[in-house]
Amino acid sequence: MTPVKRRSLLSGALVGVGIAAFVDEMVFHQLLHWHHFYDKASSEAGLVSDGIFHAFGWLAMVAGLFLYADLWRRGARHLTAWWSGLCLGLGGFQLYDGTFQHKALELHQIRYGVELAPYDWTWNVIAVLFLATGVLLLLRARR
Repeated sequence: MTPVKRRSLLSGALVGVGIAAFVDEMVFHQLLHWHHFYDKASSEAGLVSDGIFHAFGWLAMVAGLFLYADLWRRGARHLTAWWSGLCLGLGGFQLYDGTFQHKALELHQIRYGVELAPYDWTWNVIAVLFLATGVLLLLRARR
């Protein structure tokens, strides 16, 4: 893979992680109040953990957009590699969240007081679909 394709892939992956973190934070943490990033302590600690999580997602987004702007300025971006990275970053982050943070570390669950299996399956299947799309686009970008 050429350096331009690798940088495009990295830029897209960082933006994908930023989008996944933003949507998770905005929808599930703030609008629906289903969970905080860290639910094993007080709600104040949960809010602080949400803020740290939001900052992480925002930094990933800014870094990805700076990389993209640099590629654009040089006229050297590769859009298929960029979209591949976006799908891989989005799906990778969501699968990491759904398996490692939800189940292995038990930092939080998607929702409390309900049967979790449908939520977990939906969460992780969507992640795998994004990952599969990212892999297909990556194979196309490597040609």
